[in-house]
Amino acid sequence: MQKILVIAVSLVAVLAPSRANSQLIPQPWVSVGVKDSDATFAVGAKAINWGVEVGTADGATGVDVLKFIRVPVISPYVGLGLYSADKGVAVSGGVQVGATDNVFVGVGYNTIRGINGQVGVRF
Repeated sequence: MQKILVIAVSLVAVLAPSRANSQLIPQPWVSVGVKDSDATFAVGAKAINWGVEVGTADGATGVDVLKFIRVPVISPYVGLGLYSADKGVAVSGGVQVGATDNVFVGVGYNTIRGINGQVGVRF
């Protein structure tokens, strides 16, 4: 799992065009969800329209790489992940929206972690 995270972050760093410093500051979030009546949890961060989320569900841990689509007001995303414990590949999607200048909320679905709510901060 750590190798996948390192590769994903490295690719984002190499492929990302240079941006203003304010766009390079990661925007972290926490996520709580439910799949088959079991609670699921994740933490994530995004910068430069890419994100990484590390989550857990039903004894499995995984990493999702997310691509955010920049449109006015909302930030929809799609992603692919890899999970342990024979869970395999996950597909995810969702949307995040600014609640205040420094707080954003979101809702998403992950094929392994189920439906989830997100709360994050912008610095």
